[in-house]
Amino acid sequence: MMTINVVLVMIIGFAGGLAVGSGFVAFLAVLGIIPRLTQLTKTMKMIHHYEAAVVMGALAGALATLWDPVLQLTPLLLIPLGLASGIFIGMLAAALTEVLNVFPILAKRIGVDGKIAILLMAFVFGKVFGSLFQWIYFVNK
Repeated sequence: MMTINVVLVMIIGFAGGLAVGSGFVAFLAVLGIIPRLTQLTKTMKMIHHYEAAVVMGALAGALATLWDPVLQLTPLLLIPLGLASGIFIGMLAAALTEVLNVFPILAKRIGVDGKIAILLMAFVFGKVFGSLFQWIYFVNK
């Protein structure tokens, strides 16, 4: 009976990994996030480096999730790592919203057509305050 449970958990974990991986690939490939990012930064010649970095980051994240490593790093080294992670996530989110034209559609739906800058700043400040709240309140507890 215990073997059946272990095999079932392995199958469910593998299926979940396939679903998440497929969604990630669809997100990057179908929406053209990486080519658009290289176009905006005028670094089209380095597109292979962007793709390799995304693949290596996904693999490193998957391995870190499986092994749960403990890094003995100083807080001063963690600051640039956290900033780089935040910049990466922010750029991916910005590229997604640009590709899908999320903000103009949202602005029209909630009735603030001419005030997209205010809507953007609300998102930015909400993200900043939410992140600060999480770090101040939940970290080290």
